[in-house]
Amino acid sequence: MKVAVVGATGMVGAVMLKVLEERKFPITELLLVASERSVGKKMNYAGSEYTIIGLDQAVEAQPDIAIFSAGGDTSLEWAPKFAEAGTTVIDNSSAWRMDPSKKLIVPEINAAELTAEDKIIANPNCSTIQLVMVLAPLHKKYRMKRVVVSTYQSVSGTGVKAVQQLENEIAGLSGEMAYPYPISRNALPHCDVFMENGYTKEEMKLAREPQKILDDRTFSITATAVRIPTAGGHSESVNVEFHEDFDLNELRTLLSTTPGVIVQDNPDTNTYPMPVYAHDKDEVFVGRLRRDETQRHSLNMWIVADNLRKGAATNAVQIAEYLTENSLV
Repeated sequence: MKVAVVGATGMVGAVMLKVLEERKFPITELLLVASERSVGKKMNYAGSEYTIIGLDQAVEAQPDIAIFSAGGDTSLEWAPKFAEAGTTVIDNSSAWRMDPSKKLIVPEINAAELTAEDKIIANPNCSTIQLVMVLAPLHKKYRMKRVVVSTYQSVSGTGVKAVQQLENEIAGLSGEMAYPYPISRNALPHCDVFMENGYTKEEMKLAREPQKILDDRTFSITATAVRIPTAGGHSESVNVEFHEDFDLNELRTLLSTTPGVIVQDNPDTNTYPMPVYAHDKDEVFVGRLRRDETQRHSLNMWIVADNLRKGAATNAVQIAEYLTENSLV
């Protein structure tokens, strides 16, 4: 399998390479692709040294799969060029997610929708992935009516510049600012850019992407996305109103038996999900499971995941694994 990683020098690109190696993805030839300023530099993968190449050279090489994490503009321009060359593109940007002709995939939920004709496949937003991993089995069993989600998102979701800002502020150093305000000892209700309706793009992704992934628009989602001074891992406070009533023990068992989900829910031992425990793990963690005592058929819960792994790199690699295992590339 000839595989290209586009954006290999970035934060998510580095994690993609780590996940590919950990999961022993069957690579016969690896192409590390980045912007022109990085072409010619060296990187290591699985004990071997590789020279970074540019996008033109990568397209000419006609890889079987290209995993993109290079930003929306790059994806819009280059993903079709790879697709025309016969490459299957798995794109981590927001460029193709809501395109009705492209599939938005979380493998545990809807990988079966994929066919060999899907040459550009969208990887969902990081906060969407962990949300739908928990919502999908609950929706199937109890039918969701309305979801209210508030996120507590790591600076790593913004990128290297934001991580550096946090580290500088903790160390008392001045430096380049990724955010309009300090992030250390602060919380910014501002993830991505503001839109005309007063919501941010991140909040609208959370509202729209789950409906597409679950192929169901009978439920609604409203979101508030907040950036907090953690280095890695996103957390979400989620309130769900169902059409059907539920037994809390049955619901807990349902989530405990859902692949890719781990329940951490024992108030007696202070057991609940936290970013520090989700770090470098591929699972989605859920806890603080309790009835909403103010609303019929409603549940409160707390969801945490490593946003660079299941929220980005691992999900993309899982899509690639599904494609290869089912001879779709």
